[in-house]
Amino acid sequence: MAKRSFAVRYGISTLGLIIAALGVGLSIKSNLGIAPLSCVPTILGLKFTSISIGTFTWIFNISFIVLQACILRKDFKWTHAIQVLPVLIFGYLIDFFIWAFNAIDAPSANYAMQLLLTFVAIVLTAIGIRLEVVGEGWLLPIDSSLVVVSQRTGAKFSFIKIILDVSLVILTVILALIFFGLFTGNGTTYVIREGTLLQAVLTGLCMKLTDPLVDKVFASK
Repeated sequence: MAKRSFAVRYGISTLGLIIAALGVGLSIKSNLGIAPLSCVPTILGLKFTSISIGTFTWIFNISFIVLQACILRKDFKWTHAIQVLPVLIFGYLIDFFIWAFNAIDAPSANYAMQLLLTFVAIVLTAIGIRLEVVGEGWLLPIDSSLVVVSQRTGAKFSFIKIILDVSLVILTVILALIFFGLFTGNGTTYVIREGTLLQAVLTGLCMKLTDPLVDKVFASK
């Protein structure tokens, strides 16, 4: 396969960011719980309403760049620091999709529709993640941090991912209880619900189906 140009690589990765952000926005609109990686920024956004969920998303992800710097130390390079750019794009795309779904008043009260929106969000997230990888351009700090921790500890990537997901859900529950006295959210928007479990479990399984399709279309670009 011929080496792809800078524009193609980053174009594919940016498309992945857009689709993944769409998945996050859709999962929030479903009001059935959201993916573990977005739980903390969302609960913070619900509490401190003057700051958007997208802004909290990129602040949260930047903390993972700091984590990488602490782990890698002298091996930390500018290519790690440049992760600030995709997470800024990702955060404000989330804000845009939240605004767009609120503007069109997408349905989220009917349970069947909530489930449908959750499953669509799972598929979009799976596709978005794969596009980031296939593009070999942008990679969100939280994803690359998992790779760094896995390489440095020798633990399997999947194991580190499970530990992180569980930790973020627990942290979100604690914050929700402190902020609102509820473990699910603020009483109107649900951050932790069955949709959280569905997205944590099914996204990886969905990628087994969507990855070959994404590879077929984009891997040779």
